[in-house]
Amino acid sequence: MRFRTLACTSLAAFCLATVGCSSIASRTNSLSDERILSETGGVLGLSPSELTLIERRTEGTNTYVTLKARNGKTYACTVNGGNLLSFGMTNPPVCQPR
Repeated sequence: MRFRTLACTSLAAFCLATVGCSSIASRTNSLSDERILSETGGVLGLSPSELTLIERRTEGTNTYVTLKARNGKTYACTVNGGNLLSFGMTNPPVCQPR
């Protein structure tokens, strides 16, 4: 019986910590539009001035953006990081043509 109580308590604490970390990551996102354009432009081989940020949303540690290039192509990109939990650092963005 003690083991079951300990297991349930541990699971509840883990769930609360996970939800708390996600909330902190979303609320402390420090990525500016300019930084997103710079980092995604580097991955796409385009200069930031050739890109327009159409849509942006942050969920947990990821920022999802839709970009339109001057040549008419549209890209969906995911930028991981840029928040308190990652000390402002980001992983290279992942972009896919739409």
